[in-house]
Amino acid sequence: MPITKKFSDTVATRLRESPTFCRALLREAVGCLVNGDVDTGKIVLRDYINGTIGFAELGKALGHSPAVLIRMLEPKGNPPLRKFLEVTTYLQKMNGNFFEVVDKKAA
Repeated sequence: MPITKKFSDTVATRLRESPTFCRALLREAVGCLVNGDVDTGKIVLRDYINGTIGFAELGKALGHSPAVLIRMLEPKGNPPLRKFLEVTTYLQKMNGNFFEVVDKKAA
């Protein structure tokens, strides 16, 4: 059976329609990054941005070129920590999500 819709379009639709999915995808992206899976975290964060605010609007809000933001989240991108935290902080505020670090002992 052929795929009728691109995966990125499906994700974008779900992000627009489901605030729960939107929060969960942002949480997943940040969780991957915090736990050292940087490559997956950047991919998920890029999908999240594309499906919500878009890089043009994000760049305008943060005072950065959209191209710079796109490059920093590419597979070979190496975002400066300050710029990366600006992005994740803005996305949390935009969505009303605020993450906190919880120290848990490994089971």
